[in-house]
Amino acid sequence: MTDTFDHAPQVWTAGRLRQALADLSDDTPIHIAVADGPGDFEGYSEYALVDLEPVEKEFGDEAASGTEVEYTLFADYKAGQYHVDLV
Repeated sequence: MTDTFDHAPQVWTAGRLRQALADLSDDTPIHIAVADGPGDFEGYSEYALVDLEPVEKEFGDEAASGTEVEYTLFADYKAGQYHVDLV
């Protein structure tokens, strides 16, 4: 049997992000910790923030459809050395 739970994290607004960054200097690097599972930050993967882009998302069904823009922060692996499988 599998247990389920409703996962509804609070998505930050631009204002909340600005407030969190207000006291940091302009050259402070930003890293992102990605949860291993919904709400599970006990073990996490760490990435570096590399970009912010408006991304168009489609929504709705045939009767009522359209697009909306979501501003998305993009993260990449932190700087370092990584093993690469050569083909």
